[in-house]
Amino acid sequence: MQNRRSFLKSSLALPMMMSGSSMLGSLAGFNAHAADTSGYRALVCVFLFGGMDCHDTVLPYDTASYNDYSSIRGSLLDSYAAQPGGSTRAREALLPLAPFNNNFGTRQFALPPQMSGLHNLFAQGRAAVVGNVGPLREPTDRAGFNNNSAQLPARLFSHNDQQSTWMSFAPEGAQLGWGGRFGDATVAGNLQSVFSQISLGGNSVFLTGDQVSPFQISADGVPAIQIIERAPAPLAPILRDHFVSTGSNRDNLFERDFIDLSRVSLAANDTLDAALQSGSGMTTPFPASGLGAQLRAVAQTIAVRDILGASRQVFFVSLGGFDTHSTQAADLPALQQDISDSLAAFYMATEELGIANEVTAFTAADFGRTLTVNGDGTDHGWGGHHFVVGGAVKGGEIYGDIPVSQLGHEQDAGNGRLIPSVSVEQFAAPLGSWFGLNQQELNIALPGLVNFPSGGLGFL
Repeated sequence: MQNRRSFLKSSLALPMMMSGSSMLGSLAGFNAHAADTSGYRALVCVFLFGGMDCHDTVLPYDTASYNDYSSIRGSLLDSYAAQPGGSTRAREALLPLAPFNNNFGTRQFALPPQMSGLHNLFAQGRAAVVGNVGPLREPTDRAGFNNNSAQLPARLFSHNDQQSTWMSFAPEGAQLGWGGRFGDATVAGNLQSVFSQISLGGNSVFLTGDQVSPFQISADGVPAIQIIERAPAPLAPILRDHFVSTGSNRDNLFERDFIDLSRVSLAANDTLDAALQSGSGMTTPFPASGLGAQLRAVAQTIAVRDILGASRQVFFVSLGGFDTHSTQAADLPALQQDISDSLAAFYMATEELGIANEVTAFTAADFGRTLTVNGDGTDHGWGGHHFVVGGAVKGGEIYGDIPVSQLGHEQDAGNGRLIPSVSVEQFAAPLGSWFGLNQQELNIALPGLVNFPSGGLGFL
C-alpha cells in the first residue's frame, strides 16, 4: 500500500491543464476581452529540436552562389554523394523556388528534393519562407557582435537555453512563452481557456501564460491518467471520486486548489475524449511518422473546436534529431521529408475541414547551424530559415533575408553562424496580429518588439 507521500507524488502526475501561474492570472495585465476573437483562428508551432541546418534546407541555386556554397561545404556534399541513390544536394537535384516577387536580384534558391510537399505549397502560394530568424535583443551585425557593443541574447549556442529563448525570450528557467501570452490576450476566462493551449510535444514553456497553461494530449488522443487507469476495477471509481471530491471544506489551501484543479482536469479530459469520439471522419492521409501523427491529432482536435467552445487555439508539436554534428547526409534528408510531407498533409486536412484560411502553421528551432562543416556534420549556429504554411499566408515569397553563402559577411558571427536579420519578435508579430491581438497586446506579448523597426514582414 502506498504511503501518503508516495500517493500524493503519484497523483501529481494528473495531466493538469492549469498551474500556479493560472491561479495568479487575475493579477496579470491582460484584458482578456480586448483581442479580436471573432471567428476561429489556430496557430500551430512545429518545433525542430536540435537546430535544423538552414543552409541545408534553403540552398543557393544560381550557379555562382552554388559554387560558393560547394567550395565551403565540399566534404558534406561528398558525404551526400556517397549515400545510396546518389547525391540529393547536386544542383540539378534541387527544387528551385520561384518567388512571385524576387527581392534577391540574380540570386536564386531551392529546397532539397525531400521537401517536395512544401515546394508545391510554396508554388501554390500557401507557404512562405522567412529567412534568417533568431533571438535578438536589438539589431546586430558582425561588428557589434565582435566588439561586444551589441546587446546579445544570453547563452547563445546552448540547446536548452536557445530553445527557451525562442519560446519565451529568456534562457532555460523562463516561465512564460509568447504562445501563452497570445492565449492570455484571447481567452475569455471560461472553459474555452482549457482548450486554448494544446501540446503534443510535452510540457512546453511556449504555451504557458499568466492565465493559460498547456493542456497535454498525445497523438492517440486524451492520455490515460495512470493512477486511475491502472487501479483495480473496484478502486478506479473511488480514486476518481477522491480527486474530484468537494474541496471547499478542506482547511489546507493547497488541498482545495489541488482538488479544484483535478476536477477541472478530469472534466476537460472527458469533454475532449467525447468530442474526439464524435469527430469529423477526416480522410486526409498523413505520414506514418511521429510528426505526422501529432499533426493529424491537431487536425482532429481542430475539427471539434465548436464542441470544445474554442475560438482561438495555439498548438505545439515537435520533432527531434536535428543536432547533426555528424552523419548529417545520412540523417537529415529523412527528417526534412517528414517535415515537408507532414505539413503538406496537415494543410490538405485543413482544406478538407474547410478551415485552411483559419489555421497557420510555422516552424521554429533552437538555432540554425554553421555554414562550415566538421567533416560529415555541422555545428551550432544562430539564425535560421523557417516556413509558414496556411491558406491565409501570403505565400510564394521569401521574407526576411537569406545571407550569401560566404564567410565574413556582415551577418556572419564566425564559421557561417548567421546573426539573425529578423528577430523572433518580428517573426511572431504578424502571427499574433493575424491571431487577433492589437498593437498594445503585441507589445505585451512580445516585449522586445519595440527594439526593432516597425512595418512587419507582411506574410500574413
